[in-house]
Amino acid sequence: MEDKYIPPYEITDEMLELVSEIMENLGKLSGVNELEKLPRLRRVSRIKSIHSSLAIENNTLSIEQVTDVINGKRVLAPQKDIEEVHNAFNAYEKLSEINPYSIDDLLKIHGIMMNGLVKEAGMLRSGQVGVYNQDGKVVHLAPPADFVPQQLGQLFNWVKNSNANMLIKSSVFHYEFEFIHPFNDGNGRTGRLWQTALLASWKPIFAWIPIESIIKDNQEDYYNAITLSTSQGKSNIFIEFMLDVINKAIKDIITDTRSHYNHINNQITELMKVIESYPQSATELMEKLNLKSRLGFRKNYLQPALDAGLIGMTEPDKPTSKNQKYFKI
Repeated sequence: MEDKYIPPYEITDEMLELVSEIMENLGKLSGVNELEKLPRLRRVSRIKSIHSSLAIENNTLSIEQVTDVINGKRVLAPQKDIEEVHNAFNAYEKLSEINPYSIDDLLKIHGIMMNGLVKEAGMLRSGQVGVYNQDGKVVHLAPPADFVPQQLGQLFNWVKNSNANMLIKSSVFHYEFEFIHPFNDGNGRTGRLWQTALLASWKPIFAWIPIESIIKDNQEDYYNAITLSTSQGKSNIFIEFMLDVINKAIKDIITDTRSHYNHINNQITELMKVIESYPQSATELMEKLNLKSRLGFRKNYLQPALDAGLIGMTEPDKPTSKNQKYFKI
């Protein structure tokens, strides 16, 4: 029978304070709760997560280039960097399907994340590896490969059965995962995604909160937190670091959501000034608003006003009809 393993860490006053603040900010986020109605903002957040997590691993693409790759546009960049973006996007798109307590799912996601990049994609490592900081220095030498299956199994058993708060539990998992370093390559990006998967299984909104972007902005502290936790033999410092990161990420998404929603409100207001109670075509409305892009008009003005129930369509059963006209309700 496998021994019951409990990762070494202690609950500190700082952790409790951060957890309390995070819960308060999550309440504010559910208060604005417009993220579910803002697919563009969700997509921007997802792209931030992918760009940041890969940038930590020395991917050279800018966030604009990452956006272009995801949108299917041609980008002049190293093929490996482009492939990393495709893979990461495909992996993050699986977030809602992941069972974060399944090692089989972990192997599948690693296989997607590292497809075509390493020979052992989706397979536990067979050799020795280490954790390197942004300067290329080894900050942690991982346990021998023979120990990996047992250690990973113990970690997954613990995270599945522990009653610890998910904010703390997911941070402990993240640290222990990086300590074990179960794969030959791709441990960092997979570990960060897996903490998000754990958090999203607890509160689905976490699937759209780009925690990775805050880690990227504090990359040196990220590696230092791993190093110091390892030297102390417990993950306290890393947990406190990650809780602070999560808190900052939530604050940022609250600001972005409010700003984006206010922007949409302003555009709806502009549309409502020019639309009449009698039917008008999209072209007529665009001329009144002095807009050139039909796609931008539909996405930023028309659809939000339709979603809000402020305007109606003459042919509601054929929303894309060339004869479609719109009117104020």
